[in-house]
Amino acid sequence: MTDLARLRPTVAELREMAQLATPIVLVNVGLQGMGFVDVLILGRISAVDLAAAALGNFYFFMTSIIGMGVLMALDPVVAQAVGARDEPGIARGVQRGLLLTLAVTVAIALTYIPAGAVLSLLGQPADVTPLAAAYVRWCIPGLLPFFAFNALRQVLQALTRVRPIVIAVLVGNVANALLNWMLIFGHFGFEPGGVVGSSQGTAIARWIMLLVLLAGCWPVIRSRVIPWRPESLQLAPLWRMLKIGAPIAMQLFAEAAAFGLVTVMTGWMGTTTLAGHEITLSLAALTFMVPMGVAAAAAVMVGHAVGAGDIAESRRDAVAALAVGVGFMAAMAVVFWLIPGALAAAFTTDAPTRAMATLLIPIAAVFQVFDGTQVISASILRGAGDTRVPMLLHVLSFWAVGIPLGALVAFRFDGGAPGLWWGLTAGLAAAAVLQLARVRSKLGGEIARVRIDRPTEQPDR
Repeated sequence: MTDLARLRPTVAELREMAQLATPIVLVNVGLQGMGFVDVLILGRISAVDLAAAALGNFYFFMTSIIGMGVLMALDPVVAQAVGARDEPGIARGVQRGLLLTLAVTVAIALTYIPAGAVLSLLGQPADVTPLAAAYVRWCIPGLLPFFAFNALRQVLQALTRVRPIVIAVLVGNVANALLNWMLIFGHFGFEPGGVVGSSQGTAIARWIMLLVLLAGCWPVIRSRVIPWRPESLQLAPLWRMLKIGAPIAMQLFAEAAAFGLVTVMTGWMGTTTLAGHEITLSLAALTFMVPMGVAAAAAVMVGHAVGAGDIAESRRDAVAALAVGVGFMAAMAVVFWLIPGALAAAFTTDAPTRAMATLLIPIAAVFQVFDGTQVISASILRGAGDTRVPMLLHVLSFWAVGIPLGALVAFRFDGGAPGLWWGLTAGLAAAAVLQLARVRSKLGGEIARVRIDRPTEQPDR
């Protein structure tokens, strides 16, 4: 059998990848939709309220993504334990994930207290900053359910039980919309809360979402939480999990910060340029939900294969993920390239803004393929338990290639917003090539299962 034939995934493996990825895509869209609803409703009050919510959401995202990254350590730990049929290992992973959830909640909450001072230091408008800071502070009551939901989501994905997650997200979005309507505008006897009401409504909706998820997944999760295992409290294994999750957090933050900085630099070029940039970024973010879902499925399936000691299957799963995710992004790239004007017109009737978006969308067409490749490759590596090197490759790609090149073309050679986007594209291309090379290297040999517990630390099984 040729090397190519050994790497070719079976129809069953492709189907399994698509079946696992599809509900995860819906979950990603639903989670993103909660912040979108906040902004959409507040836009009916005033531009200041809208800007405050957008700024508050940005602060929330840039900080919470660090906690989400730490909790992604559950991907290789639990998925590999599932593949190895190691029930005690699954239970210890779940329980330690809950402990990390508490630690992450406290750490991120502390960064919300000085939100006003941080936003002022970043030069944000004086009339918007106090409202944005209030929005951020009212996010604190919703942090625990937010991170607990994400921890349980990683566990359930590893167990391939994603239906309760989809149901919880759907209920959470309905609750969020209703609570926002009540608390922002002051219906059913509530005082109109504006921006603060929006944040309060979303915090309550996150608790509802967590409770719905717990109700749906308790039959699956109960035996992994009760009885509590004393060894789950040992500091050394918890530290090893943190050492897996921390590089994921830094990798996600490096990418998010790069996109955030490009948005800031685009804002220096004027309102029209920024609006065109936001339209293009919104389109790219929408299509990105698909490879992001495929990436999560890839981490799970590769983790299962590694845990089972079937490296050949892990390679086929990697190829299946790249085929599904990158294939979708290639199709979207064709759409972006052929009808940029029509896509821009769907967002705005303002001619200058539409012209700017029409200029940027074809660049996003190229951007798409590399974006899909890098996120799936990094997740394949995460499923194999490889997180430190991918983090370094990401930081190098965005901060040594993408940002410097984009700034150089945009400002030194007067390339404007397209120059910034070509810089981002170059950064994503570098990340795609480097992460793909790492996948080939990592999966080219034997892969050891991630070992959180050492033999001397494990009780009798």
